[in-house]
Amino acid sequence: MRVTKNQEWYLSNFQAFEKNLDGDQASPIHKIRKTAISRFVELGFPTIHDEEWKYTDVSPIVERTFKPTFAEAEAARWLLPLTIQAIRRFTLEETGYHRIVFVNGYYSRELSYPHPLAKDVQIGSLATVIEKDPTTLTRYLSVGVGFPSSYEDNGFTALNTAFIRDGAFVYIPDGVIVEVPIHLLFVGIGDSEAASVDKAPPLSQPRNLIITGKNSQVALIESYVSPTHSSYFTNTITEVVIGENSVVDYYKLQYESLEAFHIGTVQVRQGRSSNFSSHSLSFGGKLVRNNITVVFEAEGGECTLNGLYVVADRQHVDNHTMIDHAKPHCTSNELYKGILDGKSRGVFNGKILVRPNAQKTNAHQTNKNLLLSDEALIDTKPQLEIFANDVKCSHGATIGQLEEDPIFYLRSRGVDREMARTILTYAFASDIISRIKLEAVRTDIDRRLLSRFGK
Repeated sequence: MRVTKNQEWYLSNFQAFEKNLDGDQASPIHKIRKTAISRFVELGFPTIHDEEWKYTDVSPIVERTFKPTFAEAEAARWLLPLTIQAIRRFTLEETGYHRIVFVNGYYSRELSYPHPLAKDVQIGSLATVIEKDPTTLTRYLSVGVGFPSSYEDNGFTALNTAFIRDGAFVYIPDGVIVEVPIHLLFVGIGDSEAASVDKAPPLSQPRNLIITGKNSQVALIESYVSPTHSSYFTNTITEVVIGENSVVDYYKLQYESLEAFHIGTVQVRQGRSSNFSSHSLSFGGKLVRNNITVVFEAEGGECTLNGLYVVADRQHVDNHTMIDHAKPHCTSNELYKGILDGKSRGVFNGKILVRPNAQKTNAHQTNKNLLLSDEALIDTKPQLEIFANDVKCSHGATIGQLEEDPIFYLRSRGVDREMARTILTYAFASDIISRIKLEAVRTDIDRRLLSRFGK
């Protein structure tokens, strides 16, 4: 087996990471880490020759060396210039939401602001759980074969698993309704002197675990942001385990630096008669890949996947979704919309899998794309794999540009051409925005969308 220079770099960083663990090397989590780094060395990173990555070339990530921030003290160096004022525009502070902040993948007590919690509700740092209850944690982490967040067949997932150290941990017990939304804010920050200090920009790899008990309810916002235009790499995994009859409203907001790279995986496991809704909004990043997989592990579940990606210049965003109807009597609805300008490129690959015993499945998927320039490109691939015969399933995709007739109509009523284009583009996106239940998030998206269009 040939080991590349890039793989050797991360292997040497893992060895340094191990030395910083002290007694944690005896933890069951560390056995997982060691297996994962060995698998990473075997796999390396995916290439365009891999079917799941053929439209997304990750060589800009592979050709650079990023320095894993594997110790809290090291992450604190990036925190020094950071204040709550520096990130205020990202905090949704006026809402009074629970705010849990991570800087380059590590929990910041100084910037966080959790409100008083109901009994047994936990919101905080995964590092604390690793320290106090690692055995219980391994029961929930989907690192084994057969899960999309497994390290068996994905180099990025293997790398994240090898460096599991911190991230968000949310636990909602049976019968608890969390009235106040929880905002998990991940701040990525590089350094203009990174090349001379570390010879590499930072790599943060938060591992997030969200568990809800039976008959519970919670709204979660997971934001990835940057107060600077520096270069760094975020490689993150979020796992959501939803109990019977529970409701989870989940938002992933990606506003990172246009010099940043982002690979994100969301893995959802739904219990009986549970309800999961996801809203994925991507505006930032130089190269972005969003993976989301939902598995119905019991009957009667419902899930909704909504997505909006708005990119320009030479940005690249790739959305891969997978809904696994493993059990009967489940319903899924998916709508992703893309707005692409400049020389940007988008990818949408959505798959619905209906397994043989998943009768009475109701599944619908749509992807719509608006190209604002002649040089923008989109590759879209909606997929259905159906192995049951009593189902209702549909999928479709559209790609188009703004039509001249509605522009002419608005101009005839005194609206200039640029404003007409803005109005029509916003109208295209509004179908996704209107589905956002949290007013503060909806207002924030409105502001960013109009700002992107220069109005």
